[in-house]
Amino acid sequence: MRKLIVSEFLTADGVMESPHEWHGPYFDDDMAAAVDARMASSDALLLGRTTYEGFAEAWPAMPLEPGAAHMNGVAKYVVSTTLEKAAWNNSTIIAGNVAKEIAALKEQDGRDITVMGSATLVRWLLGEGLVDEIELLVDPLIVGHGKRLFEPGTGPLPLRLVSSRTFATGVQHLVYAPA
Repeated sequence: MRKLIVSEFLTADGVMESPHEWHGPYFDDDMAAAVDARMASSDALLLGRTTYEGFAEAWPAMPLEPGAAHMNGVAKYVVSTTLEKAAWNNSTIIAGNVAKEIAALKEQDGRDITVMGSATLVRWLLGEGLVDEIELLVDPLIVGHGKRLFEPGTGPLPLRLVSSRTFATGVQHLVYAPA
């Protein structure tokens, strides 16, 4: 059975929006290794519509960037009831019985399924009990504004710490599983 892994860049105050604006100074060899390991263990992405559209616009235009071969090559599943066409390479729209379709994906042979961004989808997946692990790369920075991964009313959701590591930049690499 495949695992569904949520993988997110966050600030210390829980902001996940626009990491390209704040997390650059913290991206070092340790973080690159963690991101590379997440990609190597995954052969599929599960994304919400907004994240999918942003990635589908950006990644094909950056074929030589680190991670581009993975992002452009893996299977991509986008959860949306409004998206009519998913043109990015290897993309499939999930719009029917989403919980059932994702559970079926998890039953297939393969490596992990990774969720990036997609805050609304992540909160829904957690509520449905479909998440196996949450991997957070928490930058030592407070931005004070922006979309947070967990909004009021999200929990409670007890978690069990699977692993933790602090990088030289002060970034916390935390992996949790539902308790």
